[in-house]
Amino acid sequence: MKTLDILSLGQESYIVGIHTDNVALKRRLLDMGLTPKTKVTLSRIAPLGDPIEVCLRGYCLTLRKDDAKCVEIE
Repeated sequence: MKTLDILSLGQESYIVGIHTDNVALKRRLLDMGLTPKTKVTLSRIAPLGDPIEVCLRGYCLTLRKDDAKCVEIE
């Protein structure tokens, strides 16, 4: 399973789903627009590698790597 945290800078992909046992985290990620079939682009990586910034649906979203590991991509 490929996840959002392994994208390279500037790389694009589509979200397949959210995989976590934490219901609150899953709901929060879905509410932020990380829904299946959404195109995402990795736009920035912090100097120490965490957090990352992804662009989707016309805005940019900053995520911790631990949260990005829950987002499955193509």
